[in-house]
Amino acid sequence: MELKLINDQGQSTSSVNASDVAFGREFNEPLVHQVVVAYMANARTATRAQKGRSEVAKSTRKPFKQKGTGNARAGMASSPIWRGGGKTFPNSPDENFSHKVNKKMHRAGMQSILSELARLGRLQVVEEFTIASPKTKLMVEKIKTMGFESVMIVTDDLDENLYLSSRNLPHILIVEAQHADPVNLVRFPNVLMTRNAVKKFEEMLG
Repeated sequence: MELKLINDQGQSTSSVNASDVAFGREFNEPLVHQVVVAYMANARTATRAQKGRSEVAKSTRKPFKQKGTGNARAGMASSPIWRGGGKTFPNSPDENFSHKVNKKMHRAGMQSILSELARLGRLQVVEEFTIASPKTKLMVEKIKTMGFESVMIVTDDLDENLYLSSRNLPHILIVEAQHADPVNLVRFPNVLMTRNAVKKFEEMLG
């Protein structure tokens, strides 16, 4: 698989040979969907809680007698059908949202995503990506010079200058290859990788 190699001005200089296993796989949309949903679900935490009919602050006394009032019979005011009553199926803080995706499926999903990005021209390669000092202004100028507005940059080694200069920019994300996730790879319109990051992906997904 040939990946487009660009310079610091965003001009195409040559191409990079990449593994067909990691960057030349057929696109499997159901698998990618499953991997992305699982990643988002596994990031959830159960912080919400609701009260059931046994937990609400209501008396267990019968509100009114069974017959003769014309009302529907009622046993207690904590019933879910009453205003202020407990929830029928309350959410619990120990709720488990996790989805299981084995290593083989995750690896195949990442291969499928990277291959589709390469086919669509959304994946480009640069020899290295560095910045002289940790200044956001320099990062914005460098990205604009390369012709990007919103981009995910994958490096083999994330230094302090790159981290500090990009952390306040919502349209730019810089991560190391081993921390690249399927959600952001799909979300960003452009993905820029260093040559060494491509080699790391070949090692991880090959």
